[in-house]
Amino acid sequence: MLFGSISYLNLLPFQVFLKRYISNNAASMSFHYNRAVPSTINKALKRRAINAGFISSVESRKCKCTDLGIIAHKKVYSVLLLEGNNQPDPASATSNQLAKVLDLRGKVLIGDAALKYYLDGGKGLDLAQEWYSKTGLPFVFARLCYNKHGKSIKKLAHTFANSKVKIPQYILKREAKKRGITPKQLTWYLEHIYYEMDWKAKRSLKLFLKESR
Repeated sequence: MLFGSISYLNLLPFQVFLKRYISNNAASMSFHYNRAVPSTINKALKRRAINAGFISSVESRKCKCTDLGIIAHKKVYSVLLLEGNNQPDPASATSNQLAKVLDLRGKVLIGDAALKYYLDGGKGLDLAQEWYSKTGLPFVFARLCYNKHGKSIKKLAHTFANSKVKIPQYILKREAKKRGITPKQLTWYLEHIYYEMDWKAKRSLKLFLKESR
């Protein structure tokens, strides 16, 4: 099985879980994964270069998906709209579309770069907060979808949803150092992300996809 994983901090708990899951799974020798930005993962799943992965929610309409996503209630701190000329982020699909749905103009900045920008005192609109202000709902940025091995992916999703993932300190320190932030800031950031899609998240996704047509 080929699995695509978004290479941002918002999926760090899942990445830690996935490594443990693979090592404890009898099928581990046939399980491989690659990390990339959302727009690359979207294309890889579409052309079947990978069998499953977290893809941009705006691209998930016609895909087979689980009830796992990357979800933020109110602020997310890593999807920002900065003042300036209208400029999409080439790594994004959903966030670019979200700015359009919200009828906002500016430069879209996502992922770890956006988080670092915010933590360094940078100013910008938090697009998850803007969506919440408009709808009163959380926002679903990505979904775990697949084109093969559905039974295995659903089992993996269920196991993750029912697991409490503790990230070892050495991983927190290593990943924080790579991004130029502190482990405390990283832990704080992850407190604003959740992964299991409840009814509010599903309602929000349905509304976003409707407004994205």
